[in-house]
Amino acid sequence: QVQLVESGGGLVQPGGTMRLSCTASRSIFSFNAMGWYRQAPGDQLELVALIHRIGSSTYADSVTGRFTISRDNANNTVHLQMTNLKPEDTAVYYCNANDLSGRGYWGKGTLITVSS
Repeated sequence: QVQLVESGGGLVQPGGTMRLSCTASRSIFSFNAMGWYRQAPGDQLELVALIHRIGSSTYADSVTGRFTISRDNANNTVHLQMTNLKPEDTAVYYCNANDLSGRGYWGKGTLITVSS
């Protein structure tokens, strides 16, 4: 069973920065992609950013230019660096990984609140 452990999150002011991290219990190269989804109150789950096995990245339009996803291969960790945070970024952020068979795994989620 794969475990994804998230760290980071909390309260941040508009325009601020925050970094989320997600550490997997096995090599990140065993996954097709790892990344982050988020769900705001009353909204559907949406993709934020993914980093693919080959190293390419995918971003939601709403975060392009503000968020950067990266990975630390040695520590099986994916980071999401968030800048210029907006109130509409307030949500529970979930780490996700999809293995080579297509099975998906999820972290427990971490809340980010962007508010003054």
